[in-house]
Amino acid sequence: MEDKEKLPEERAEEFKILANEAFKAHKFSQAIDLYTQAIELNPHNAVYWANRAIAHTKLEEYGSALQDASKAIEVEPRYSKGYYRRGAAYLAMGKFKEALKDFQQVKRLCPNDPDANKKLKECEKAVQKIRFEEAIATSESEKRSIADSIDFHSIEVESSYTGAKIEGEVVTLDFVKKMIDDFKNQKCLHKRYAFQIVLQARDMLRAMPSLVDVTIPNGNHFTVCGDIHGQFYDLLNIFELNGLPSEENPYLFNGDFVDRGSFSLECILTLFAFKCMSPSAMYLARGNHESKSMNKIYGFEGEVRSKLSETFVGLFAEVFCYLPLAHVLNNKIFVVHGGLFSVDGVKLSDIRSIDRFCEPPEEGLMCELLWSDPQPQPGRGPSKRGVGLSFGGDVTKRFLRENNLELIVRSHEVKDEGYEIEHDGKLITVFSAPNYCDQMGNKGAYIRFTAPDMKPDIVSFSAVPHPDVKPMAYANNFLRMFS
Repeated sequence: MEDKEKLPEERAEEFKILANEAFKAHKFSQAIDLYTQAIELNPHNAVYWANRAIAHTKLEEYGSALQDASKAIEVEPRYSKGYYRRGAAYLAMGKFKEALKDFQQVKRLCPNDPDANKKLKECEKAVQKIRFEEAIATSESEKRSIADSIDFHSIEVESSYTGAKIEGEVVTLDFVKKMIDDFKNQKCLHKRYAFQIVLQARDMLRAMPSLVDVTIPNGNHFTVCGDIHGQFYDLLNIFELNGLPSEENPYLFNGDFVDRGSFSLECILTLFAFKCMSPSAMYLARGNHESKSMNKIYGFEGEVRSKLSETFVGLFAEVFCYLPLAHVLNNKIFVVHGGLFSVDGVKLSDIRSIDRFCEPPEEGLMCELLWSDPQPQPGRGPSKRGVGLSFGGDVTKRFLRENNLELIVRSHEVKDEGYEIEHDGKLITVFSAPNYCDQMGNKGAYIRFTAPDMKPDIVSFSAVPHPDVKPMAYANNFLRMFS
């Protein structure tokens, strides 16, 4: 009875307090649900909208964050935190010019706030840098391949170097094991061998189609992993649990190998080295984070520059454009990083014909493969990320039926248990970065399929310790300020 006697505004405040506690405990989905209940009781409080916006940002749902922050501004046009939250969401999406306008408004509303002034200056610097890069950018038609200008054979290896070495042209298992041990001890690989691995992987990936058909012989198994996001020690734990990649124990890593985690270089060199060692032991798909714009923001570019050189920054950007976009396992299972499409009737042949050798566009089939997410309700809806779209179970089932497939496996989203089964069992999300960003508390997972039945066997696992280097350690300073 007492609750019913309370005014809606009072009950809304109680939900806000509970939501704030959930947020502090890194339970961001729960916080969103509680802020939503507060908003339903009192939609005229800008704080609720702005708080839900930052919870969405923590879950990388930047499109939803923009909507909520804009609503906070609509409710209270002089509410500085509304502009602040919207600016932070724009920054996370790489939309620096839009972010700058919001932080300029924060400064107008809070002219004496030192924190607002500092963030505005950081944002101004970022926009100036981007304008400069745009001004000096070479047109696509004039670009030369960075790889063509590199001769790793001519790079001398100093006698003082005691790390892993490739003898001749062949990447062996012994080399890969030695390299992994060196990485575990936070030692660097000599740039001669790093160039050799990346260039050999480039040649292999460039020769592959945009949609790769994988045949798994009867009695054999095949493992699919989701995002690892630079969490090298968790990657090694997968190999500890499930065995090293080999022709008898092949893997598909389904995009987002890099960014956020601060051991992204170790992750990508390890995956590429296994690809060079045995092409059929390691399949790699492109994720939305295998792109210049994401790498510039979320740490990979800074990490590569710090650990290797500027040349490698451009080389990785080039090689990422050669990664295939999707795989089909035994003509039954469609594996893609993000999801499905804004239109019906897309055939596997349409995916095969995508010209993928470019930075991901902001719309179209390639964009949607990398960015889209499933939704519980039928049909299609706007993306909570602000890129791609959300698609329902009816869209999933239609795509499977029209292409004579049985299951979709995708990644791209953190899940509490490392996986989630949706759309009446026709779609599985797998995410392989446990305790994502050292704060989400989630498990990781991988899926083993055994031919001929190809039924998913899902294995969850917990995070393992790593050296004291925080996630986003190499990210742009301005983004760390807003996280």
